Amino acid sequence: MTARLFLTLLLLLPSVTIASEKRLNQADFPQQMEVDGQTLVLRNASVLNYLFVDVYSAALLTPEEQALDQLPYSDNPMHLELFYYRNIARDDVIKAAWVALERQYDQATLTRLRPAINELHQTFSDIQPEDRYSLTLDSRQQLSLRYNGDEIFTSTDPELGQTYIGIWLKENGLSDRLRNQLIAER
Repeated sequence: MTARLFLTLLLLLPSVTIASEKRLNQADFPQQMEVDGQTLVLRNASVLNYLFVDVYSAALLTPEEQALDQLPYSDNPMHLELFYYRNIARDDVIKAAWVALERQYDQATLTRLRPAINELHQTFSDIQPEDRYSLTLDSRQQLSLRYNGDEIFTSTDPELGQTYIGIWLKENGLSDRLRNQLIAER
């Protein structure tokens, strides 16, 4: 029985890879972009699955020479973009963000950042398929949050920017598997 299950999983692996490639093509992430006069290039992209359902694709753009294991703590600009495949209620997104933040940071840090994070969360909308959120940190680590291309939030607080993008790039965030795929050196 175990051998049959293993063989079935091996046979399914190529179709999973093809499905992920299709999803990433659908997301159509930029290959490069300029932030503060620096060229950011697409370093990695991956699909987040939950219970065998594609939820969103994520792409990370940084300067080509950026060591990815140093993220999210870097002086270089970076851009994280999410492309969604499912309807997700705004409240569920906020709840998931707080779960990750509470795993990653101590209470003193969260107490200090809570007003700014709540202000950022006030800009969220219910997510529909093909919606896109992006977080960009410039060279001063100031945060710009965009929803479907429109800037909806900015902050000059570097700690807020690195903390929030850390939901995806720091250990114990939303998905360690997705994080590892985004920061893998290739």
